Amino acid sequence: MSTLSKELVFLILQFLEEEGFRKTAHLLERESGFYFDMKYFEDLVLGGEWDEAERYFSGFTSASDNKHSTKVYFEIRKQNFLEALDSNDREQALGILMKSLKVFAPDHEELFKEMTLLLTFNDIREHDALSGYGDTKSERMMLMCDLKKIIEANPIFHGKLKFPSIQSQRLRRLINQSLNWQHMRCKDPHPNPNIKTLFVDHVCQPQHNFSCVQSTENNSLPSQATSSPVPTSDNWNSSQSTITKSAFLGAVCPGAPKNTATAVEVLEDSDQMSTGRPSGTLDDATSTVTSPGQSHCSVSIPNDLPKTVTRTLNEETSPMSMDFHPVQQTVLLVGTCAGDVGLWNVRSGEKLLSRNFKVWDIEACSMTFKAALLNDSYVSVNRIMWAPDGSLFGVAYSKHIVQLFSYHGGDDMRQQLEIDAHVGGVNDLAFAAPHRQLLVITCGDDKMIKVWDVVTGAKQFAFDGHDAPVYSVYPHIKENIHVVFSTSVDGKIKLWLYDALGARVDHDAPGLGCTKMAYSADGKRFVLLDLSFHWNIMCAITFNAVVMEYFTRLFSCGTSKDGQSFLIEWNENEGIAERIYQGLGKCPSSIVQFTTIKNQILAAADNHMIKFWDMDHVELLTTIDGDGGLPANPHICFNKEGTLLAVSANENRIKILATDYGLQLLQTSENCSGDASQVLSETLRKLVINPITVGASAGVADAGHPMDGDAKNLNGVESKSTREVINKSKVWKLLEINSDSQCQSLRLPKHVKTNKISRLIYTHSGNAILALSSNAIHLLWKWPQNYLNSSGKATTKVPPLLWQPKSGLQLMSNELTGPNTEEAVSCFALSKNDSYLMSASGGMISLFNMITFQTMKTIMRPPPAATCIAFHPQDNNIVAIGMDNSMVLIYNVRLGEVKSKLEGHSKRVTGLAFSNALNVLVSSGADSQLFVWNSVSWEKCKSRLFQMPCGKLPTSPSDTHVQFHQDQNHFLAVHKAHLGIYEARELTCIKQWVSGEFSAPISDATFSCDNQMVYASFVDGSVAIFDALNLDLHCRINPTAYVPCNASSNVYPHAIAAHPHKPTQFAVGLTDGEVYVFEPQEVGGRTRNHKRCKHRSYMTHFTTLQSRHCNTFVTLLSTDKETIQIACTRKNLCLSKDSTTHSFVITFLRVKKTLYILALV
Repeated sequence: MSTLSKELVFLILQFLEEEGFRKTAHLLERESGFYFDMKYFEDLVLGGEWDEAERYFSGFTSASDNKHSTKVYFEIRKQNFLEALDSNDREQALGILMKSLKVFAPDHEELFKEMTLLLTFNDIREHDALSGYGDTKSERMMLMCDLKKIIEANPIFHGKLKFPSIQSQRLRRLINQSLNWQHMRCKDPHPNPNIKTLFVDHVCQPQHNFSCVQSTENNSLPSQATSSPVPTSDNWNSSQSTITKSAFLGAVCPGAPKNTATAVEVLEDSDQMSTGRPSGTLDDATSTVTSPGQSHCSVSIPNDLPKTVTRTLNEETSPMSMDFHPVQQTVLLVGTCAGDVGLWNVRSGEKLLSRNFKVWDIEACSMTFKAALLNDSYVSVNRIMWAPDGSLFGVAYSKHIVQLFSYHGGDDMRQQLEIDAHVGGVNDLAFAAPHRQLLVITCGDDKMIKVWDVVTGAKQFAFDGHDAPVYSVYPHIKENIHVVFSTSVDGKIKLWLYDALGARVDHDAPGLGCTKMAYSADGKRFVLLDLSFHWNIMCAITFNAVVMEYFTRLFSCGTSKDGQSFLIEWNENEGIAERIYQGLGKCPSSIVQFTTIKNQILAAADNHMIKFWDMDHVELLTTIDGDGGLPANPHICFNKEGTLLAVSANENRIKILATDYGLQLLQTSENCSGDASQVLSETLRKLVINPITVGASAGVADAGHPMDGDAKNLNGVESKSTREVINKSKVWKLLEINSDSQCQSLRLPKHVKTNKISRLIYTHSGNAILALSSNAIHLLWKWPQNYLNSSGKATTKVPPLLWQPKSGLQLMSNELTGPNTEEAVSCFALSKNDSYLMSASGGMISLFNMITFQTMKTIMRPPPAATCIAFHPQDNNIVAIGMDNSMVLIYNVRLGEVKSKLEGHSKRVTGLAFSNALNVLVSSGADSQLFVWNSVSWEKCKSRLFQMPCGKLPTSPSDTHVQFHQDQNHFLAVHKAHLGIYEARELTCIKQWVSGEFSAPISDATFSCDNQMVYASFVDGSVAIFDALNLDLHCRINPTAYVPCNASSNVYPHAIAAHPHKPTQFAVGLTDGEVYVFEPQEVGGRTRNHKRCKHRSYMTHFTTLQSRHCNTFVTLLSTDKETIQIACTRKNLCLSKDSTTHSFVITFLRVKKTLYILALV
């Protein structure tokens, strides 16, 4: 076979792999014998697919070719034989021996006899040669290592183990080049050729009455909209196949079908004809394209351009990226070259906050990142961007890391998520919400695009296909199709769907430089495009909205190698230049910044000034120098309405330019009604994200009383009528569970004699429960993963196993001191990776390995004794230890030393909890005091006694516990007579529940994993379920529902723990040593339907607040899934008589002349 024919086979193999026809590709590899896919062969071996592995290998060599080939065949068949014996399938083993291995007998008689003898062994490991035989997985891995060495040494495979380096989509490019050539040879080339087949050469049919300068509205045909030709124009030389219609233009062109199914087909079809690299130049285009907008008519300069410098903001280092808040349009986010993040109130010119770059969890980061940071600690911000609703923002750094922060208004910014996203710099990020799930998309120097869940940080997709670092990403939705555009530094443009099928489009950008893309709907969305290379192109598409129909216009702006900048509008349907705008300067070092503005205006930052164009005219409209002091290529950013423009200036400054309306916006007082909706929406955002501060509750039953905290936390006064509305909407009957038939529960099996369960916890993975008894024994139950429990998580449907390691070690036990074990205070803490356990039962603190149960270390011999333990959230080596002498010790496990001693409590410390967002440690003690400590300097920040109703103080000592809410700003405090929700900074009690005169004391309590419920246990044996919003009691499980009839009357739940992933599952540890798991949602009636229960009882609220400072009403509708906020002035608010049935709320709102109907289920 000739070399070209062989290369064609490789191109076909590449095409099959890119299209997902992998089985066909492997069949072609075997039949042609040109390429041996070692990775595929390895997958077959590790998967135990011995017949398929031998079949694939046989396409390249036979067993008799040489000793290397013989060895491979023998080892494959031998492993198959041994695995059959190891699984006691002697019939299969005998068949393999006689059919597959017998062919090797003539040359290896002794070996064949030994293998035959193995059939008589009960366990093959009894044979001396196989005594070290491990498990199946490890043996296959060892075999594969040997096979790889043998194959690489086999001369038959020389030159067949490495796939040639071929540019992606090469076969497509060759086809497109052929179509280009065919089209250029047509006698009458059409601007939009309709190429329907590859089976015959393309020829344009003669056209009559065809005009080369047709408008888009008149010449687009359905077939033209969905094809992907290489158009030319009679205005262009036939030898210049210059700027061709790219596949991504056809993929989302306005002529695409309106239904979703067809639109997807258009995307796939367009990819079949992705165009090749343009052969012409932009200089050629400049001299030949006639622009409709090149008339020299006078264009009036609009009055609504931001011309006036109104503010100057001073950063400490040079700004690299900026973004205005999408809702609060005077809030500006800034990222600098030193990695700092700043938040500015542009109205007042005040910097609300500043955060220096800091890695939140260095232990979770890759070694590559740690090495890069150690080698060079300099980190800058490459991109900073708000999420569409402004509730959080992302920061892409120049080294590996992406950090997400949640924003709660004002200066309240909290750490949300940190991702070690890429190897090298993270060059861009963007937010998207396909299928209503908010995702963050990142790209980096490692040539990858990755998509992450903003809540869990789990990687959803990874797009691999670029051959150079990826420079930018841009998500978009068109005709209900969610796509992601990506561009790389070598000028490649690709389009991806949210799947694993590869790029749908591969296109060369003019100039083969860095490209940024964006869509913007005029009057709906505005986009900042930012270049950072000399030879580059940027693209943006704008829509002019007319009754839900969009006319698409495409722009690009860039700088060529010789420094010539250009700004172009493209004809999307024809793929040719529609207009070439004039006025950009020539500067080899210039990096053009480009954006579109709401009112049909284009703006570019060039030559120390901002330049503006009307989209319909090529002449420069006007320039603004911002009173001077701008760099050659300033960064620019408009707010959503286009009324404010932020421009980076020399000496680390940011200048704010404003339109006339923008001036009014900045001069308006914060408390006046003109901007009241924004002020109140910020307040409401705090209330929504921290719902425990909202509303009041009615008293329930006589078991206890929910109480309001300080009214000042509501930032307003709740009216009497509002309270009446709330109380009327919260009429329910307390659900009492009295028998086991009403409640799904499971008693965990054990064969070990234990006393009272002192502590109880789920592992972070949710597949096991760990208990510590008062006699210092640890019990670990693990749930098996099988057909009855496919997730392997804790459940009441499948009993777990009491776990012991294979090493045969006994259960983990602590050291005990003194004869009375009941008096010792037990405590433990589990590391966040479930690998290590620190525990104490009145004696020394033990550090256990959770896998082997081995005691790795013991520390701190009493007195004093440890009474509570908490791992630092950012460093497993740092542990906070509460002592019975009222002190808190900060201990470094790795160094074996006490870092700090925190003094303040007067009795033993019984509760510890860290807040990662606030960098504080909260401690509680038997003295009923709460302390807040700075977790960096370990200084005391604040302290106070537990708050009781009417200012009463706790009258008797009680062990207390604390647990942080998932917002990391509030925590649950547990006292034997009191449950409280506290704000961590000021230690203000927001909500509390106080036991009644005749109710039993509380033994323990915890948040559910979603923080919507509080589970509490009592010394009378009952378990109560409260809503976490108002601490209203909704369900009570009485001891008759789970405690056996013959049990002692003194048995009650002493410890309680919530499942880390299932909100409706919790476990209790009893004083008799038993542990029960409950899933109360499986009870009949209301509680069985968990969704209905949540809506009826505690998750639907209708609240109206009146501001003290202006005549403004605010309506807040909230459920467990979504929150709607409405704010307007009193004269524009029309609120109907509310209609509330269970969880359905309807509100009518009149703003100006528009009536909005809001319905929430």
